[in-house]
Amino acid sequence: MDAATVLIVDDEPWNVDLLEQELGAAGYRTVVASGGEQAIVVAADAQPDLVLLDVMMTGIDGYETCRRLKAGDATRAIPVIFLTALKETFEKTRAFAAGAVDYVTKPFETEELLARVGVHIALRREIEAHRRSKATIRLMVEDTRADDDAMIGDSSAMRRVREQLAQVAVTDSTVLIQGETGTGKELVARAIHARSTRRDRPLIRLNCAALPRELVESELFGHEKGAFTGAIQQRRGRFELADGGTLFLDEVGDLPADAQAKLLRVLQEREFERLGGTRTLHVDVRVIAATNRDLHAEVVAGRFRADLYFRLNVFPIALPPLRERRDDVPRLLAHFAQRTARKLGRRFDGIAPAFVERARACDWPGNIRELENLVERALILSNGGPLDGSELLVPVADASDATADPTALAAPFAGPVCVPPGRDTLEDVERAHIRDVLERTRWRIEGELGAARALGLNPSTLRGRMRKLDIRRSG
Repeated sequence: MDAATVLIVDDEPWNVDLLEQELGAAGYRTVVASGGEQAIVVAADAQPDLVLLDVMMTGIDGYETCRRLKAGDATRAIPVIFLTALKETFEKTRAFAAGAVDYVTKPFETEELLARVGVHIALRREIEAHRRSKATIRLMVEDTRADDDAMIGDSSAMRRVREQLAQVAVTDSTVLIQGETGTGKELVARAIHARSTRRDRPLIRLNCAALPRELVESELFGHEKGAFTGAIQQRRGRFELADGGTLFLDEVGDLPADAQAKLLRVLQEREFERLGGTRTLHVDVRVIAATNRDLHAEVVAGRFRADLYFRLNVFPIALPPLRERRDDVPRLLAHFAQRTARKLGRRFDGIAPAFVERARACDWPGNIRELENLVERALILSNGGPLDGSELLVPVADASDATADPTALAAPFAGPVCVPPGRDTLEDVERAHIRDVLERTRWRIEGELGAARALGLNPSTLRGRMRKLDIRRSG
């Protein structure tokens, strides 16, 4: 842990020298101010862990200095210990009313001073750690309010998804949501939790594909202090945080083999140990998993445990890609346009019919996420009137011409490849679209990351699609 910093505020140089020697020998860093006004500036800039403040000083005294420190947003949380030589007249109530946490009388005993300094610094760090943990949990706990309009669509495929959701939500069964990137897997997980008996408990999310292999187990199960290099304090994992609620494991197909084995045990036994720990912890957690991979094929290929697959696949829900529910596109367009217009502070005057028809003709490899992003782009470029993003939809013929034109490589990515239904195979369309994006995002310079961002995909997913479609780097 980093050495704590103490701000010494005293107008007597010999007192300052003595305090610097004692605190320095105890391993603290020190900064110094010779008066109250200077102390306020130094505290805001240096952000010390604690202030040692003399009461009687020229200029503003310690009481006023403390009040000003406690009134400032940048210094309010810093604990203040008063230093005073006035044993009989020292006004304790006045000191505490000004915001001090403690006081030490002069001449001070070194052991007493260091003990009080150590206690208050440790207490402040515990409070800060607790505050950060609460903030982290708030970020991880999803907004689980039921949104009846969130799952847009009246196609037969979406009606089937809603039926399955209603059937399984009231149970505690494990759910496996499968679908391409951008089809709304997390939305379905949130809807299941919101309609379950666990709705008042947290929904904790973990993206298994976004974590380095060495951190996956720590994120899932937590770790004890000293369990590995950098583990400076105990940390609870996602299973503990989700106790009584729901754990959503996104991209579960990307879990490394050793983490798969430990996840299987938790699903079977509902117990685990933190990394570096020996105490067995028991949890009551409902697990919802999601993946854009064909887990059965992964099992056959030996990349995913068969027993874990069967444990996760208790109640499978398959989400249809947007190209299989084209009739839902008009409602999705209207929904995203209205919501995004509010977010951007733009007026919404409806959607141009030509935009709707052309959008229905697109295959949308990035699915709903890609559609939503394009609507936002169209609104940003709009000059009023009915929203028309037709020019952002690139027909296949135009995409081929653009990639042959050297000047087109510097142009920004326009939008998804749009093709009338029945023209070319799905793989032809997807191949043409990905190639177009790779060229338009100048992938030779930016790498796959820029293209993946434009497509709404994870870089690993993009690389997998490139291998399947035999798309290779040119040059």
